Amino acid sequence: MILSINLFLKDFVNAALTVNHLSMAYGDYTVMRDLHFEVHPGEIFLIIGGSGCGKSTLLKYLIGIEKAPDHKIFYGSIDINTLTNSENIARKFGVLYQSGALWGDLTIAENIALPLTYYTNLSKKTIAELVAFKLSLVGLGGFEDFYPFEISGGMKKRAGLARAMILDPEFLFFDEPSAGLDPISSKRLDDLILEIRNCFGTTIIVVTHELASVFAIGDRAIYLDAKTKTALAIGTPQWLLHHSDPKVRYFLSRGNICE
Repeated sequence: MILSINLFLKDFVNAALTVNHLSMAYGDYTVMRDLHFEVHPGEIFLIIGGSGCGKSTLLKYLIGIEKAPDHKIFYGSIDINTLTNSENIARKFGVLYQSGALWGDLTIAENIALPLTYYTNLSKKTIAELVAFKLSLVGLGGFEDFYPFEISGGMKKRAGLARAMILDPEFLFFDEPSAGLDPISSKRLDDLILEIRNCFGTTIIVVTHELASVFAIGDRAIYLDAKTKTALAIGTPQWLLHHSDPKVRYFLSRGNICE
């Protein structure tokens, strides 16, 4: 049974995101079953758990890469299956992938401008101004003409974040944002995620296994367990550390059960 501070959903409309008894599978192989949780508006919600538990798979379902059955995933009161075209999805979601996913033969500015070029009729001048603004937000002002191979891993992540934000989406999704980063770069990215939420009220969902990030940025987290193929607990990181299932506490305390 899921242990949770707020176990049952009371109002789908008031939740920014609702997952309604979702099961995930690849063919006959079940990844997770009966996931049931909500994400509040403006919340930083974490998806955590050990390797192979389905964290990134869940993210794919949430952004529509993997098809969810009808009435399983809602954005507000909107079933994800009613977001029928790529423009609707692109304007609602921004995604930062592990590598930053920048095109190597495009400049940083050209990479970030791609969604604006594809989905809007804005002038080149306006697009350039918006790109410069988003780059300044992530601390990369002046790097418009650099290519991805000319900047560091942490800078690529921030450039990828600028692109994810360029259409001002309601939701930002991060897939292991600290992967491959040194501790200082990881801390800077955590601070940036907090700043974006605090300044813009963006609802943010983060897949992570970095414990420092869990406690630094997470409002609440859901723990996925590969063995039982379900969620063992949902709650604030501190609550999970001290009051949840022993397996979750073991994970969050690096092998030392916290009483």
